[in-house]
Amino acid sequence: MAAPHTTAALIGDHPSIVALRELIARVARSKAQTVLIYGETGTGKGLVARLIHQQSVRAAAEFIDINCAAIPAELLESELFGHERGAFTGAVGAKTGLIEAANGGTLFLDEVRELDPVMQAKILTLLDNRRFRRVGAVKPIHVDVRFIAATNKILLGEVKAGLFRDDLYYRLQVIAINIPPLRERGDDVFLLAEHALASFNAQHGSRMRHFAPEVQDIFRRYAWPGNVRELENLLERICLLEDGERVEVAHLPQRILRDVGLAPASARPPSHGMASAPLGGDYHQATAQFQRELIASALRAAGGQLGTAAQGLGLSRHALRHQMAKLGLQDAHGPAEDE
Repeated sequence: MAAPHTTAALIGDHPSIVALRELIARVARSKAQTVLIYGETGTGKGLVARLIHQQSVRAAAEFIDINCAAIPAELLESELFGHERGAFTGAVGAKTGLIEAANGGTLFLDEVRELDPVMQAKILTLLDNRRFRRVGAVKPIHVDVRFIAATNKILLGEVKAGLFRDDLYYRLQVIAINIPPLRERGDDVFLLAEHALASFNAQHGSRMRHFAPEVQDIFRRYAWPGNVRELENLLERICLLEDGERVEVAHLPQRILRDVGLAPASARPPSHGMASAPLGGDYHQATAQFQRELIASALRAAGGQLGTAAQGLGLSRHALRHQMAKLGLQDAHGPAEDE
């Protein structure tokens, strides 16, 4: 599903995202020939690359992007560098590569860590000399291109593991941009969610306008491993499939509820005499009390085995320990129990 707005991922007031927008503007105005973008999946690396291009003097020229993980290694050289007629079997005509097509503009190499060693060497030579040859050609071609690379892993770790050339790493690392994950952006999640709802309402004719207080609490606690993309996809699904004007807990997938410690009814173990959670009163207090009773019941049913109790609750061992600490429940068996 497409993002509802081209700049949605950068909406927010958190200091990290404000600083990111300022850095994008400075990099765009600079004469930097190479930029390296770090960010988890779904944070908007492609968006940042496109904004750098759009805010630069290169904006009138081409912005060309290529996912290095999506093209087989044996085809990638021809895609990037182009080829001459007869350069290999099937080359019935000359082909302009993406590097040449981006001349005067920007080439975005997404998932750059996926380049094989041969292509890493060729890209390094190109960055050093600003010249390349089409496959099967003799005459070099000079280009004026800004290269923006992106990865969802810290490349220095790939260098230490021998998977990425150190000289190419340092060549790309001249200017590095780090995109913060959504879980570190505080209440920006609500600004993004409201923007996404408005966009999807207009797009799909839905009428979701608000979030239940319980949903707001879940959004604040959830880790959002898929970041802004996950949030947008979730809200688009709700706008397409659900009725009403308010996003409710019942609209959220069970994996999110499990992650924040609210196991769905189908995953709960038998009560074994567990008292019912009190109705009414303060929502947060009632929820915490219910969670304490649920965890205590699961531990009793599992004979005190933390791993078994976690499995019955649909949680990881780490998530269960985290919830127990948060709720003030003691893990009597310690970290080595039931390994």
